[in-house]
Amino acid sequence: MPIYDFKCGECGTVSEILLLDGDTAKAVCPDCGSKHMEKLISAFNTVNRGANPPGTTCCGRDERCDKPPCSQGESCYKG
Repeated sequence: MPIYDFKCGECGTVSEILLLDGDTAKAVCPDCGSKHMEKLISAFNTVNRGANPPGTTCCGRDERCDKPPCSQGESCYKG
């Protein structure tokens, strides 16, 4: 979803704004109507590369493998 955090340059309001086409120039302050919006960096705008999806092992399975590399002890590991 293209939801961005913005801070209004007029009233200082910080808000999340959904921009379907991603054009940040279309952002408008929901409080005062100003178009003087500054895009903020947020944790939700970062990309996490190389991590496994939640609930999967290092090889992508939902359950621990019967043989290495995933079956070492109680947790999945990357060898």
